[in-house]
Amino acid sequence: MRGASFGTGDDLVGPLDVDVRAGEHVAVVCASPHAAAVTARIAAGIVKATAGNVSIGEFDPRVQPAHCKHIAVFVPHAAMPLPEMDFERYIAYRAALWNVDRIRATAHAKLVLARLEGVHEAFAFPLAGALITPATMVVLERPQPAYAAQIVAAVGSRATFTTHLDPATAEPFIADKALRR
Repeated sequence: MRGASFGTGDDLVGPLDVDVRAGEHVAVVCASPHAAAVTARIAAGIVKATAGNVSIGEFDPRVQPAHCKHIAVFVPHAAMPLPEMDFERYIAYRAALWNVDRIRATAHAKLVLARLEGVHEAFAFPLAGALITPATMVVLERPQPAYAAQIVAAVGSRATFTTHLDPATAEPFIADKALRR
């Protein structure tokens, strides 16, 4: 992101200057939940910056959003509602969305879920569903700091971009990397 911002006036989020390289873990501390949500969605190519430039891999999300979605996968802050959804049905749904083999996706998601031991399923399911994709970057909107070790282990060598409201919640997600604001 180079000078990336979204909105106008009092609702302006940004400008943001952030680089995320392969395997790097970057955390951005935001002033509000709204700013954290918008920043994460810009990083994943879901929200298009109204000013500045954003590249996801070699692609511009404004003109190549489908390509961006194969590089960056988004995990929201809100817990997933689980009224009648069991894990295998959820993974089958995500596999169909991503055109990923359901059987391999389920096997991989079960491995991810094992790494997320202790994480409530309302938070674990979306991350496991995101990690069945071939995406090389995981964007997490305000991930639960209590689960930082499990999340970092599950994400593995993929690049991560996380948003936070407090620098203390960001530190476990960046390990020995510098906190970027």
